[in-house]
Amino acid sequence: MIRAIVSDFGGVLTTPLSGSFQSFADGSGVDLETMGQALTALHERDGIHPLHELECGRLSETAFVESLRDSLADLLGRRVELASLADSLWEGLFPNEAMIAFMASLRAEGYRMGLLTNNVREWELKWRAMAPIDDIFELVIDSAFVGVRKPDPEIYELTVTGLGVPAAECLFVDDIEVNCDAAQAAGMTAVVFRDAQQAIAEMRAILAAEGLVV
Repeated sequence: MIRAIVSDFGGVLTTPLSGSFQSFADGSGVDLETMGQALTALHERDGIHPLHELECGRLSETAFVESLRDSLADLLGRRVELASLADSLWEGLFPNEAMIAFMASLRAEGYRMGLLTNNVREWELKWRAMAPIDDIFELVIDSAFVGVRKPDPEIYELTVTGLGVPAAECLFVDDIEVNCDAAQAAGMTAVVFRDAQQAIAEMRAILAAEGLVV
């Protein structure tokens, strides 16, 4: 029986992150493909991915932007001025009210509620202000504060341990398929979020199959 719901934040409880990253690229005058190439070059040079280090709290937002700026300069042969990553992202990111309301209804039904997010340490106040996080979720696992990120199996273990519910009794939703694959490998039931209508319908169907109507 499903006793706990575990939700991603960005892209599930918010509008898609792709639009926000596009805003960052547009503001810098560099396309997303070139941004990706610059990050790949840093990964190949250092043996660690700067975005992963940022999300694990081992690299500050300022250091991340400076490294990306230097890598872009090497790639393009010119200096690129990068706007604040946080400001750029948040200009194009808005709450997904339908999913937030659905999560609140699940909490009211008595489900244990966990939030599992790959995030950035400096952004905590910004993203928490977008939804009544503490009213809905009894457990928040933020990659930037636990030092491990999805899809690493350890972060799923931290989540089920924190909830005190076996993985087999958890329903997980995330907009990134590899994160859902990892949740399933950990023993959870998973739904890949594509839009609110689809995700809510799939989650309701799973809960109804368990004999629990939401």
